[in-house]
Amino acid sequence: MREKITHMTPRLPPLNAVRAFAAAARHQSFTLAAAELFVTHGAISRQVKALEEFLGVALFERRVRQVSLTPEGQHFFAEVAPALEQIGAAARALMDEAPARTVTINVRPSFAVRWVIPRLPAFVAQFPGISPQVVTSTVSPDQASEHFDVAIRRGRNAGWPASIAVQPFLLDEALIVGTPALLANAPVDGPRDLAAHALLWSRSRPDDWDHWKRQVGAPRLRPASQLQFDHLHFVLQAALDGLGFALAPASLVAHDLAAGRLVCPLPALRLPLTRHYYGLAPDATPEALCFAQWLQSQLESSTGLG
Repeated sequence: MREKITHMTPRLPPLNAVRAFAAAARHQSFTLAAAELFVTHGAISRQVKALEEFLGVALFERRVRQVSLTPEGQHFFAEVAPALEQIGAAARALMDEAPARTVTINVRPSFAVRWVIPRLPAFVAQFPGISPQVVTSTVSPDQASEHFDVAIRRGRNAGWPASIAVQPFLLDEALIVGTPALLANAPVDGPRDLAAHALLWSRSRPDDWDHWKRQVGAPRLRPASQLQFDHLHFVLQAALDGLGFALAPASLVAHDLAAGRLVCPLPALRLPLTRHYYGLAPDATPEALCFAQWLQSQLESSTGLG
């Protein structure tokens, strides 16, 4: 009787961990690998550690602010780097032959410039076969002149077509923001200190300052001057240029605050804003569903805004 021989498929290591390892090995840096893959330093470190535990060997020697490959790590990198490149080449060849895959996102201009576009590299990295197309519009989604797959607006009653299923998205608050230089010249320790400064506001959000002043108990606050702009995006640019203080949605200034370009002198005095919602077109494509999934992941990973 002939013995039946079965061939076991070799157990593969987690491919995301291999990708993180290859980036870290190529750069000899977890920080640079994180920047390439649009994740955190900690995420790279955890992926590499998981791979080391899977393989049962140390791949990196870790020193203060520096990592280097062990002999085992050098051997493994020499083997997996060409394999990853081959997988990438095979994927690119298929994508070049496949029909174009796009997702059209309808958003207001300020939200496009300040929230969506800075995060799109992360989406493209996660879904390299999908091309996002951003369409900016100040009209409500039910009045849009162009087709869209996904729309984002403030408010459940923001003129959504009846055919669209609307999902809750970002919670938001308005903060007082200005440049560090403005504060150095005239500190702001309380609402009334803003009387020494120019206040910036937009025609698209004309009542925010009045609402904020009433909320903080300074309804009669009179600033040194006021500058008016058509849209919030221009207000934020004026704030970055040091022209005065703006009352800005936290979602739109998070990057500027993190980079120190803007500061918030009164962080406890925030004005609640209407929540953002997103809606998918009734004939939502797989690409639109991927974008919605990515939106949810951005919400779950955000801190203080969701």
